[in-house]
Amino acid sequence: MNSPAKSLSMVQVLVCGAAIVTLSMGVRHGFGLWLQPITQAQAWSRETFSLALAIQNLSWGVFGIFAGMAADKFGAFKVIVAGALLYALGLLGMATSNTPLGFALTAGVTIGAAQAGTTYAVIYGVIGRNVSADKRSWAMGVAAAAGSFGQFLMVPVEGQLIFQLGWHNALLVLAAATLLMVPLAIGLRENNLAGPSAPPREQTIVQAMREAMRYRSFQLLMVGYFVCGFQVVFIGVHMPSYLRDEGLSPQVASYALALIGLFNVFGTYAAGALGQRVAKRKILAFIYLARAVVITVFLVSPLTPMSVYVFSAVMGLLWLSTVPPTNAIVAGIFGVQHFSMLGGFVFFSHQIGSFMGVWMGGVLYDRTGSYDIVWYLAIGLGIVAALINLPVQEQAIQRGPTTVAG
Repeated sequence: MNSPAKSLSMVQVLVCGAAIVTLSMGVRHGFGLWLQPITQAQAWSRETFSLALAIQNLSWGVFGIFAGMAADKFGAFKVIVAGALLYALGLLGMATSNTPLGFALTAGVTIGAAQAGTTYAVIYGVIGRNVSADKRSWAMGVAAAAGSFGQFLMVPVEGQLIFQLGWHNALLVLAAATLLMVPLAIGLRENNLAGPSAPPREQTIVQAMREAMRYRSFQLLMVGYFVCGFQVVFIGVHMPSYLRDEGLSPQVASYALALIGLFNVFGTYAAGALGQRVAKRKILAFIYLARAVVITVFLVSPLTPMSVYVFSAVMGLLWLSTVPPTNAIVAGIFGVQHFSMLGGFVFFSHQIGSFMGVWMGGVLYDRTGSYDIVWYLAIGLGIVAALINLPVQEQAIQRGPTTVAG
């Protein structure tokens, strides 16, 4: 029996879930705007800032597994509330840290743990349990589009907050804003997920983990998601500084990140909707290959504000559009009983890629004075990810009695 103990309405799930993702992802996408103000004020290298955000992405991935386990067993409400409180605490610490270690612990570990409890793995678990399979990919596309809208909405706001209030006070304002996720979490409260009336589980956590880790398609999805993390986090964090280094104004970077968010609203929604009719593995292969092509064209074209805006718009269509088909494949293969946890494992691979992308961007820039090597790596990895996703099998896994007992 796979039906949830209590079914929330699809509208309620999407409204509350989308609003939470909008806030959480919106704040997160603007962190690249703080790179130069903070490093200049603290006399830190870009590698120091990049390492903290790399730790953030890795922390997000590690804690995402456990947040997924908790959400699968106890529901999303408590996990989201804890994540929102950690988010506010991390932003407060980010504003007041005076040492690289303190900055790494707050901007890195604490905010990473906060994002684990307030983003896709947890929200998609609620969607999986409360939205029927025939609408699941579409609903995931809506939630992913909300995260993109958050980028479009929040990045210019964060840029203005830094300009009007200074980087320190801007972080304090954002800390207060993240607490809005607490009342929104009430709309995602599910009853009796772990109580006596809960439906019986076919597998334990360990059995579900063992089954997924041995399944080749799951392994391929994890490899592809590694590339996704590498590409988008490198671009999101380092592109503002890359553009400044090339003589473009800070406003160009803010508008560029906002355009990525705006166009990804359409890209993620389209990917989710297409996933109901087109093989999801083909959608993923196209996205990764298209990213490689778009980055190549961007690098060989003359750099102007217009070329940046065109690149941002096209890349925006591909930005988080991997999220709905990837998660829909996981839910389709393994079911929804342990979906948040399994989604957390796939996302952990994404965050290892994010760690490598943002950290290598800072390291190689400090060593070579250029981001060129990382751009070339992003192109090559995109081609690899396109090929990796083509053999993925999307059909539900066939379990026998020994598989379940495992």
